[in-house]
Amino acid sequence: MTSVQPIRLFADPVLRTVAEPVTAFDRSLRELVKSLQVTIRAGAGRAGLAAPQIGVPLRVLVFDLDGRAGHLVNPRLEASERRIVADEACLSAPGVWWPLERSYSVVAKGRDMFGKPVTVRALGMLARVLQHEADHLDGVLFSDHLPEDERERFFAALA
Repeated sequence: MTSVQPIRLFADPVLRTVAEPVTAFDRSLRELVKSLQVTIRAGAGRAGLAAPQIGVPLRVLVFDLDGRAGHLVNPRLEASERRIVADEACLSAPGVWWPLERSYSVVAKGRDMFGKPVTVRALGMLARVLQHEADHLDGVLFSDHLPEDERERFFAALA
């Protein structure tokens, strides 16, 4: 049975590692996706989770927001030019919300856990979630998008 996994926190080096592409669409990948899904559903307000956040450096993410749930393996995002600022949080930085500018919409393409092509078109908060989780796959934290003075305040709030 798949269980809830602990979330790695901001200081963990795995969050700064560029995740490896998935090459085997096998049972272990399906177990990873299930583990991510169980973990994201375990807490209120959780909308997305990337494999590095549970210590697995593979290019896999899950999302569950406003009735839209799914997963992407080896995702590639095409972001719109329209930008919007909204508060953003991260399970790896519990309790800290910060305004951040992101693209308003994205088209995310990847594969499902069986290797079949998947396309997710998202607006607003779901687009934000997909961008945030895709960043985790590249070793990027949402604080990296903040101006330097804001980043200093962010880390002070995190401490």
